[in-house]
Amino acid sequence: MSTPVYDPRPLEKGVLRVTPLGGLGEVGRNMTTYEFDGKILIVDCGVLFPEEHQPGVDLILPDIEPVRGRLADVVGVVLTHGHEDHIGAVPYLLRLREDIPIIGSGLTLALTQAKLKEHRIRPVSQKVVEGERLTVGPFDLEFVAVNHSIPDALAVAIRTPAGLVLHTGDFKMDQLPLDGRITDLRAFARLGEEGVDLFLPDSTNADVPGFTPTERAIGPVLDQVISKTSGRVIVASFSSHVHRVQQVLDAAAANGRRVALLGRSMVRNMTIAADLGYLKVPQGVLIDYKKARDVPDSQIVYMSTGSQGEPMAVLSRMANLDHEIEPGPGDTVILASSLIPGNENAVYRVIDGLTKLGANVVHKANARVHVSGHAAAGELLYCYNILQPRNVLPVHGEYRHLMANAKLAQDTGIPETNTILGENGTVVDLRDGVAEVVGQLDLGFVYVDGSSVGAITDADLKDRRVLGEEGFVSVIVVVDAQTGRIISGPEIQARGVAEDDAVFDKVKPKIAAALEEAAQNGVRDNHALSQTVRRTIGRWVGNSLRRRPMIVPVVIEA
Repeated sequence: MSTPVYDPRPLEKGVLRVTPLGGLGEVGRNMTTYEFDGKILIVDCGVLFPEEHQPGVDLILPDIEPVRGRLADVVGVVLTHGHEDHIGAVPYLLRLREDIPIIGSGLTLALTQAKLKEHRIRPVSQKVVEGERLTVGPFDLEFVAVNHSIPDALAVAIRTPAGLVLHTGDFKMDQLPLDGRITDLRAFARLGEEGVDLFLPDSTNADVPGFTPTERAIGPVLDQVISKTSGRVIVASFSSHVHRVQQVLDAAAANGRRVALLGRSMVRNMTIAADLGYLKVPQGVLIDYKKARDVPDSQIVYMSTGSQGEPMAVLSRMANLDHEIEPGPGDTVILASSLIPGNENAVYRVIDGLTKLGANVVHKANARVHVSGHAAAGELLYCYNILQPRNVLPVHGEYRHLMANAKLAQDTGIPETNTILGENGTVVDLRDGVAEVVGQLDLGFVYVDGSSVGAITDADLKDRRVLGEEGFVSVIVVVDAQTGRIISGPEIQARGVAEDDAVFDKVKPKIAAALEEAAQNGVRDNHALSQTVRRTIGRWVGNSLRRRPMIVPVVIEA
């Protein structure tokens, strides 16, 4: 049962309004707005990747309708880190107003600027580092180092006269991170002493007990898998997972192999990371893909995209023999990432396809080749005990993750009344340490389909599913405009419904009889006659063929 939609009351002076526009009830398209005294701060602006029931969709954006008419009031966009589900929708926001300041760490801004360059947008950027404070409109921002699966991630503390909010972004508490940059719990403790009025924590692993394993545990496993492989090694990961690419480079160097990067986003992101010093490339290890074809199989590692089974990504094309590299016996494919909810079937299809080709497929289920970038329950408990926030609004996760996070907060003594289980569009007002739900906006999905943004609706996707699953039937009939009698037809053509269109010969007399009866009853309206045809053939196809195809009746008057 969905939450009832109701408009929030007018925002009073001195009150901070917090509205998640994405990232609640889903893993992706994270975006939250903060409004105070007529000015709006946005934290993150990401995308969600489509699932199988959304055919033809490239990306899904947050629904920014609540701020679309108020873009002049937006004072900045804070980006917590450089993953697509936090920065991917920035170009679509800046299309509407290009000079909105983008605020983030060095790597986060570099990855965002590269994306904006493809959209021919020159952003106004403000680089920040951990420990820095910045005033943006009425918002006093402090940035706190957090550890994640991408370097340079930041939490942001937002101070206004209404109270102090801590928004973590994605984080975990790896105590032995590859880059030596840990989550700054001393800053968390200091903020806790000051008094956190509202805490918005990452919920993705809230239902996972204990602690997320350290990234360093992955290195020896990768080294062992690569050393035992006689042929080529293909590693698939997120194109922004700098730490994982670093480990692959190191393991390849230790085993006398070269590494070639595959996939446009992988090459772009790792080039940026290396140029900024976040990726340490061993001397002579990286090789251009075109030259890699001349390297013996036993001396090459391919680092590719496609760990989520994306149809057009490199790994899926390999599995479908639609790529120059065709994995086979002696080759090892490593899926060095976790499964994003909704992608399971696509990933397992890729694993099956690679296995059929004879490759050895190593993934999280049979070897420790990936650890999560998100805090598990034990780490979140530490946060609650250190911060002792007055109110909690769990974000970034499906409903079960949000619920688990709220339960952790309550276990540490935070009252249930101060723990808000929200949805996208839940409006929360904060004043004097009190957080209150004051509205629920009606938000939807904004689909990117090719060059169109927001033009595709859920009804369009339903039509696509029907076409793909049930087929298509067209019926053409020519009738006399004066008498309504049939002059020609009905002519029936079908795709994906039956092996032979001759099966429809049985329904043609029924269509003719239905149209004749309509004509006798004085029906001459073209639309009404078309609906008569649709009902007649639809009923017959459903009863006789057990199908529900898309039916397009065409009645022509002559």
